[in-house]
Amino acid sequence: MSVSAIALAQSAPPGDRLAALLAVPEDQWFDRKSGRIAPKDLARALAAFANAEGGTVIVGLHGGRYDGAELTVDKENALRQASIDFTHPPVRVHTERLDLGDGRSVLRFDIPVSEHVHETSTGEVYLRVGDESKRLSYAQRRELDFDRGSAHFEGEAAPGADAQDLDLDLLAEYRSSVGSTGSDETALRARSLLTRDGSLTHAAALLLAKDPQQWLPQASVRVLRFTSDQAGTGRRLTLEAGRDERFDGPIPSVIASASRRIAEWMPQHRALGNRGRFENIDIIPADAWLEGLVNAVVHRSYSMAGDHIRVNIHPGRIEIESPGRFPGLADPHHPLEIARYARNPRIARVCSDLGITQERGEGIRRMFEEMRVAGLQDPTYEQTSGSVRLLLRAEPSLSPQLLASLPSGGEEILRILREHDAPMGTGDIIDASGRSRPYVRTALAGLREAGLISWRGTSARDPRATWEIVR
Repeated sequence: MSVSAIALAQSAPPGDRLAALLAVPEDQWFDRKSGRIAPKDLARALAAFANAEGGTVIVGLHGGRYDGAELTVDKENALRQASIDFTHPPVRVHTERLDLGDGRSVLRFDIPVSEHVHETSTGEVYLRVGDESKRLSYAQRRELDFDRGSAHFEGEAAPGADAQDLDLDLLAEYRSSVGSTGSDETALRARSLLTRDGSLTHAAALLLAKDPQQWLPQASVRVLRFTSDQAGTGRRLTLEAGRDERFDGPIPSVIASASRRIAEWMPQHRALGNRGRFENIDIIPADAWLEGLVNAVVHRSYSMAGDHIRVNIHPGRIEIESPGRFPGLADPHHPLEIARYARNPRIARVCSDLGITQERGEGIRRMFEEMRVAGLQDPTYEQTSGSVRLLLRAEPSLSPQLLASLPSGGEEILRILREHDAPMGTGDIIDASGRSRPYVRTALAGLREAGLISWRGTSARDPRATWEIVR
């Protein structure tokens, strides 16, 4: 990922840095710009990063080549002043020359996450989303203004916290992930984990402290397993004895411990597996519920005291509920259309540094894909006045009546097509399933008649004909 790759590129010998920087993919925190870029255009990128989660811009690389020769003294001075001349309020930027050897160099702009919403001199507001700087509409800008209130909290000082409270092993892992060779203070400032006066922020405590709960007692995950799909209350409570556990500690430890317990308590059913044999299979794919857990921990509202994340495991579903509503830029009714936006940008970025998340805006899509490949219903979100609840149901995406009408092998062939996620020929499906041609052809005909798959070809004997899922 870019955050560690940039650090490795900068620490490499000057002659190796150009190839290393050109190989880094542009993403949420990294962008390359030509040495010919105008200062006002650079200002857009600087504001977009500051409005999102911070990042790095390298100026002097374009189209897979070096073009830093365009960076004359006058041009460099103009670019260094871009954040002052063309953004309001001015974006805080650290700028340095990066030597590439052979008399070549580029400009590196490091932009920390900001507590403010920055606009360009023309009054436009940009937000870094994936590998693009997107211009926000008026309504989106207003929502960003409101959401900045939550971002303030993780950047505030954790009262009384100091370096003695940090977990040294986690700190060393963090330093390695960001490629820091300087002091601990320098490493922490690289991700805005210190306030301007040098105090540890809430984000630093949550990520790296031995006991973050002394400042934020609500920062925990509780895992419960029930014997029924109805939780019940009082005498009708269906909570299983000994199946209620709370996990405290820094975020990396909480995620690791809670995920191990969820995997241990996950209900299973007997079904035909990928190897063509019956085996015990989790009712919900691990990649789906793990994505839900990580999202809840990274993006919950930590400013809401008195509530924690709950993972309720039922015989037929999993519920993951986290404090805080969706940020204003997100619509829970259309989860696949949610734009990349982090309520806790410092936490999100460090979790990406540590390899806990990918943070490419693909998490929700990946969760949907895992459920669909397993033939289960799409994930759904429910939003209350103070929380977001994710539901992952162990229910087939097809109705019982439709399932009953399918020929033998229909579900298996459907699963193969879902996993492949691209058109397949009949021969490919036969190879993937290990079934006979008549068996597969009968199943395909039944699925086609049910309207679940479609056939594309020029004739009945077309060797290039393919089958695919009807979306």
